[in-house]
Amino acid sequence: MLDQLTLKQADWNTMRAHIQRVAKASVEIDGHVHGAIEAGLLVLLGVGPEDDDSDLKWLSQKICQLRIFADEQGKMNRSVADIAGGILVISQFTLFASTKKGTRPAFTGAAAPDRAKEMYEAFVVALRDRHPTVETGVFAADMQVSLVNDGPVTIMIDSRQRE
Repeated sequence: MLDQLTLKQADWNTMRAHIQRVAKASVEIDGHVHGAIEAGLLVLLGVGPEDDDSDLKWLSQKICQLRIFADEQGKMNRSVADIAGGILVISQFTLFASTKKGTRPAFTGAAAPDRAKEMYEAFVVALRDRHPTVETGVFAADMQVSLVNDGPVTIMIDSRQRE
């Protein structure tokens, strides 16, 4: 029973990406645009305490190869690279919100800020190694994110489930 509980908790504390196919997206900080893309992917990234290099490498590759853009027949058959699109990455610890107790979310499933920042920055580097157009927000900043969701297409990926 303890092994099952440990596995469930470990599965819960993994790198998470909330991916949206966008016609355009931008992030403002203090009223100034910090990052912006046209067609491509908006990636909200949450880092768990157990995440490591294998998680960020797998997830960055998966995102770059994800075929969620329409081909000539209108089928989701093209990647962000295939359309020469951009990727906008925003740190998002709230992807680890737990609402199990009460109505105020707890975020204890997220990595500590220093570790999360390190992994977020490494994830961005891994994406930039695979894709030429990657924009970002600023870790832990108060950001205003704007987007035009294309489709809408929204996908959640968890690095440990590897689906």
